[in-house]
Amino acid sequence: MNKYLAATVEEINVAGKKIVTVKEMEIGVFYIGGQYYAWRNMCPHAGAPVCKGLINGTTLPTHVYEYEFGCEGQILRCPWHGWEFDLTDGRHLAADSKAKLRGYPTAVEEGLIYIMMA
Repeated sequence: MNKYLAATVEEINVAGKKIVTVKEMEIGVFYIGGQYYAWRNMCPHAGAPVCKGLINGTTLPTHVYEYEFGCEGQILRCPWHGWEFDLTDGRHLAADSKAKLRGYPTAVEEGLIYIMMA
């Protein structure tokens, strides 16, 4: 597995995300809950540049007529159609959906963040 330099820890920690190009693919690198995550910048629904979407929270499952907001700063909303993805595992939040973002492992060495790819 090869490693590709994505950013410095400082760049991501301050901005929260950065979109980089590796092997002619755009990949979003995110800092969520003390961990770094790398996701291909392509929504599985319609090919949108998903990593350019807003990062927020979402409504959580609860009782009828009750609404609870959670996962603040962990949910990526696609800018084209509003599909929501959990940035910690890439899964689409709709019930029974099998859609998922394409992810890549990350590594941190001496203040540099790398994306690991074949």
